[in-house]
Amino acid sequence: MKNLPVVPTTAPVQLGRRLRAIRERSRLTVEQLARYSGLSKGFLSRVERDLTSPSVASLVTICQVLRVAPGDVLNSPDVTLVRLDEAPHISLGGDGIVDQLLSPPGQQDLQIVRATVAPGGHGESEKYTMDCEVEALHVISGSFTLITESEEYSLQAGDTVTFPGTEPHTWANPGQDEAIVHWILCGRRSPRSLPASTSAP
Repeated sequence: MKNLPVVPTTAPVQLGRRLRAIRERSRLTVEQLARYSGLSKGFLSRVERDLTSPSVASLVTICQVLRVAPGDVLNSPDVTLVRLDEAPHISLGGDGIVDQLLSPPGQQDLQIVRATVAPGGHGESEKYTMDCEVEALHVISGSFTLITESEEYSLQAGDTVTFPGTEPHTWANPGQDEAIVHWILCGRRSPRSLPASTSAP
């Protein structure tokens, strides 16, 4: 089973913005949150504007009032733009292929990999699975073949095939032109940490 590598990021976590959104959904004012939590209104205001970071104890207290788990706040996704020319290169194996991670670094529930595959490029001879619940393959351009245990799927530009992450598979570019495909991985099956292996773009 393969995992996507961890890609370090220096982007700050927008914790305050997340807390403010949860507070507003809970229909609480800053004054009410201050009264129930025992924290000052000024401190909470600075936290929500990401001008200061709460201590672990303060975060736990705020989350208790908001009735949300601290882990859910920390792991909540932000709006993130990943430009293609800045997307990190990763290596998932195979010959004649260049992989780039298009989804935000650290996001694990949904991961998108753009693969540029040279004519004749192919995956390993031994079929593999990915650490996800559902995997989808979408062909942007060129021709591409997905090979599973029971069938070979010949795909052209615009085609999409979806299959369980538990399905052993490999792939090939049988055409004479470069193929560009997107691999989309949804959910994770394993709680294990991902290996920290990256390569520069």
